[in-house]
Amino acid sequence: MNSSSISYKRHRFPPQVITHAVWLYVRFNLSLREVEEMLLQRGIDASYETVRRWVIKFGPQIARNLRLRQGRPGDVWHLDEVVVSISGRKYWLWRAVDQHGIVLDEILQPKRDKRAAKRLLRSLIKRFGFIPKRIITDKLRSYGAAKREIAPGLDHWLHKGLNNRAENSHLPFRKRERTMQGYRSLGDLQRFVAIHSAVRNCFYAAARRRSAITIRYHRLEAFDAWNATTQAA
Repeated sequence: MNSSSISYKRHRFPPQVITHAVWLYVRFNLSLREVEEMLLQRGIDASYETVRRWVIKFGPQIARNLRLRQGRPGDVWHLDEVVVSISGRKYWLWRAVDQHGIVLDEILQPKRDKRAAKRLLRSLIKRFGFIPKRIITDKLRSYGAAKREIAPGLDHWLHKGLNNRAENSHLPFRKRERTMQGYRSLGDLQRFVAIHSAVRNCFYAAARRRSAITIRYHRLEAFDAWNATTQAA
């Protein structure tokens, strides 16, 4: 599928400046004020509030375009959930990654139960159009109950030690959470993790050991994908 062009009309700054600011904020563990400072060092006088509005406006479309370029995921899915606090209330961010460490989906839900696990599984199967060979989870019983209703024949491994790939995928999110000092609303968090994961998938090198030259070529390909998905209409 082809990515959609993005309209940057009626903006004072050119698309290259806007997309570079969005890339800095989403790709690295930077605050909005730090991005503002980095832009100012290059002679670009854009406030941190302007950067925030750019991320909100253009980030979701960039993320959608990057996902359209993403290939078929692996057939082993690691599922896990992590607790987050929003305005003093506890929620659960359910995440799925494949065996290569690519984030497949993230859904913010108020509970850690069978209904939430079913929603995640259904979303994954609908998005990718196939049932995986295996899912790997920790020992939370909600996964098994959801699997029996949605895909009874699906191979399911329950072992905390085997699910390190999913648990490790939470680490970049936790770093961002500290930098952002929490989230204002459910919508803010769901929107940001969708953008953050799509960009991370684009620039993420597989966990297996690679040579320096291979990693460099991978990054160059990621930059080509970024440039293609952020092109102006």
